[in-house]
Parts: sequence; C-alpha cells; structure tokens
Amino acid sequence: MLEDVALVLSLLLIGYLVYTLDRNKQAFPAPPVLVLLGILLSFIPFYSEVPVTASFIYHILLPALLFVGAYRFPVQQFFRYRRFILLLSTAGIVAAVFLSGAAFFAVSIPFMTISFTAALLIAAVLIPTDPVSVIEILSSDLDDELVTSVVEGESMINDGTSIVVFSLVFSWYVQSPPTFLEGTSQLLVTSLGGAAIGAAFGWLFSLALHYTHERSYQIMLSIIIAYASFIAAEAVHASGVLAVVTAGLFLSHRIKASSRESHLRESLDGFWEIVELSILSLLFLLIGIAAGPSLFNSYWHVIVLFFILMVVLRWLVVELIMRATPTVHKPTFSERFLVSISGVKGAVSVYLILTIQESAADQAALLAAVSFSVVFLSLLLQSLAIHPAARFIRFLGRS
Repeated sequence: MLEDVALVLSLLLIGYLVYTLDRNKQAFPAPPVLVLLGILLSFIPFYSEVPVTASFIYHILLPALLFVGAYRFPVQQFFRYRRFILLLSTAGIVAAVFLSGAAFFAVSIPFMTISFTAALLIAAVLIPTDPVSVIEILSSDLDDELVTSVVEGESMINDGTSIVVFSLVFSWYVQSPPTFLEGTSQLLVTSLGGAAIGAAFGWLFSLALHYTHERSYQIMLSIIIAYASFIAAEAVHASGVLAVVTAGLFLSHRIKASSRESHLRESLDGFWEIVELSILSLLFLLIGIAAGPSLFNSYWHVIVLFFILMVVLRWLVVELIMRATPTVHKPTFSERFLVSISGVKGAVSVYLILTIQESAADQAALLAAVSFSVVFLSLLLQSLAIHPAARFIRFLGRS
C-alpha cells in the first residue's frame, strides 16, 4: 500500500515538474514529454512493474477527464458546428476504420501474417482522437473557433462511438461478424442510451446545484455527476463515455443560463483544473510505461508507413465530410487541414490496446506492438507539428 502511494506521488511530482519547467508549451507540449519520460521509467524496476490496467484508465481516469472537457466546452459552439462534429464522430469513424484497416492489411502482406479482421481491429483501436496535447496550441496560435470547436467536440463524441465500433470489430475478431442490422442497432442503442442517461443526470444534478451556495458542496455534486452518470450507463450496457459527455454539456448549458454563472464556474473551475492536470500527468506517464516494452519490435518499417497512410486517410475523410456538409460555416482548406492533423491518439486508444492485451486474444502481442507504436508516433510527431503548422497558416492568412 505504501509503495502504491509512493508511486502515485512520484508520478505526480514528475508531472508537476514537467508542467512547471516547460516554458515552451507550444513547441514542446507536455503530453509527449510525459510519454517519453514514461518510456524511460519503464526500464526502472520500481515503475516497470506498475500494473497499468484497462479498467483503471477507463473507470477511474477517463470519466473525470471527459467531464471536465464537456463541462468547459461552450454548448453554443457545439450546436453551431454540430453537423461537422456529429458526422466526423460517427460516419467518419466507420469510414476511417475500414479505409485504415484495408491500408494496413495491404502494406503488411510482405512483412507479417495478419488477417483482414485483425487489421480492422488495429484501425478501430487507433481511431479515437485526443486533443489534450494540441487544443491549447491551436487556441493560442490560431484563435480559430471553428477548428478548436470541431477538434474538441469530435474528440468528446468519438471517444464513445469509437469504443462501440471497437467492440463490434473485436467480437468479429474473436467470434463471428455481426450482421449489418445487429451492428447498427447496437451502435444506436449504446450511443443514444448513454446520451439519454447523461442528459437525465445532467438535468437532475444541475437542479441540485442551485440548492446550495457552498462551493465545497457544489464540487462534491460535480464529482457525483461525473462518475454516477458513467456508472449508471455502463450498468445498463450503454455508453458511459457519452453519458459523461452529455451530462457535462447539459450542466454547462444550465450554468450558462443561470444568473449565478460566475459563482458556479468559479466554484468548479479551480477544483477541476487541479484534477485535470493531476490525471493528465498520471495518464501520459502511464501510457509511456505501458507502451515502453511494445515499442521494441521489428515492425517499424510497416508501422511508419501505416502511420503516414492513417494521417493521409484521415485528411481525406475530413475533407470529404467537411466539404460535403451543408452549413453556413464553410471551412477553408487550412481549417480542414488543421482539423485532420489534430487527430492525435491518446487515452482511449491505450485503453483499447490494454483491453486486447488482457483478453489474451490471438496475436495480442503483435496487435499491441503495432498499436502502441502508432500512438507513440502520433503523440510525438502530430503534437509537435501543430504549432509550426498553425503559425504558418496564420502567417499565410496575414500575407
């Protein structure tokens, strides 16, 4: 027990040092730095034996991160760009899984023996996006509401839908493929059920917030909203992720409409900012620790090629969806490009990789090696590319 406490405190201290000493957060955002440090820690016995489990990431870390992201996200921006957000996080995910899976299967043929279903499973693992390492850079470098809103909004929704898609592909991989009707109905029931539960919790607890002026009680209630909505949805086999996101968005909307908005946000912001930084420190360090052993593999030539293809295919999907979507907000080529390269992989992808590892499925080690390596490349290269890309686009806009 004391060792576990010492481990957590040491990881939090490392996170504190990284966030405090990193004076150039735009050129070198903290998440990839923490992942690199985590990889180094994986060679130290004290840290290499840390049991990083899918359940810990999914049930303990993820609900709080999702809640704080949704609670802070302006609801009016969600509705303003809802067509982009919803299409990218639903139809865009399905298209990206099949295109990326087919691409990986094609490039892997000369180098490894892998089934088409396994290739689809790797693609499903790598579809969720995590804007934590890029959203602050985009906000400060570009100040483009469309880009930041679509990137952040898509990530919130596709965290939930991508887990459902992964579950369908994984069941296909270990058993038999679901029919189109079964897959579609499961996706709809799980997603809509989670959203409905989240809306109910958000409405109920947002009412309760107004019954007390004590900040400590309001913070307690927000913690209950985040985890109770998640647990309730998972208990009935709905999407806990979408439940938390919907509850957070609903709460944000109710607070915005309240005459006590400044008081309520002041009560919650300080607490959740500390929680967010603490969880992000633990999360990205644990990602590095978990990924470290899998990065030493002999498939890097295929992995690099696959990573490039995934970036290109995501750009094509984003281009097609954002150009074809009828809306008054017509994104420019630069905006569409930034949305596409901001699809950095993160927490949900790692949770899905650990799920495969813990299931002892066929070729689990190979699937983990490829997936962890792509997550590593995405966190490192895409995070670092956002700053110069956004600066260059802003320069072109001024010239």
